[in-house]
Amino acid sequence: MVRYHIDTIPVWDALHAKGECLLCMLRRKTEHMLADRYLGASVMEPDTRIRVNQKGFCPTHHRMLYDRQNRLGHALMMLSHLKVVRQKLKAEAPAVGDKTRPAGGLLSFKRRPLAATDSAATPLGQLAIGCVLCDTLEENMGRYAYTVLHLWKTDASFREAFAASPGVCIPDAGLLWQMAQEHLSGQPLATFQQALLKLLEDSLARLEEELEWFTLKFDYRNNDKPWGTSRDALERTITKLRGWSVGTDPGRD
Repeated sequence: MVRYHIDTIPVWDALHAKGECLLCMLRRKTEHMLADRYLGASVMEPDTRIRVNQKGFCPTHHRMLYDRQNRLGHALMMLSHLKVVRQKLKAEAPAVGDKTRPAGGLLSFKRRPLAATDSAATPLGQLAIGCVLCDTLEENMGRYAYTVLHLWKTDASFREAFAASPGVCIPDAGLLWQMAQEHLSGQPLATFQQALLKLLEDSLARLEEELEWFTLKFDYRNNDKPWGTSRDALERTITKLRGWSVGTDPGRD
């Protein structure tokens, strides 16, 4: 319960920010926090070091780490991870050209045919997938989604504020819908699902109007007419449809 009470504060803060998706804001804030933490003293903690060594980072989070300009911290993590990858390759790779026994470990091929771009699905490709930051982020977002549901169930002021907000993006609406089926039942489940769908439908209708006016503003006949709320409609529409990826980073103050 202590963890839950800590999580309610950032959930309320994200709700009050009135962005297109409160969970996207929490996700980006958490990503930045984790990137800073992995480049800081926490990477020297045994449990963290082991996880980093085993999984490494995905390209997206490597880019976040690299952009922080802490080359030494980044390099030290990669040096440890590189040694582990070499050990895995050396320990599990079969002898080259040996047809007397089936390939084992990393090079044991799956039965289904693989597309040329599907190399990550091969056992050897497993050396280059996985991300400790992605895993930690997913754990955090599961807690935040649960907190949203718990606040909805127990706090009338949150229900009112949530219904008056822009809500969440379509992917995070799917996350909340799935978790609601696991953690809510009966009338609370039904009312939450109804509210979530209405909020999403209203948001999409609003964004359609704003995005249409954004496009019409490129007509010279509308030069002198006000933008209204449509100046960043493209960025907000992308966020609503697929989650944040462009525009002002909601995780940065």
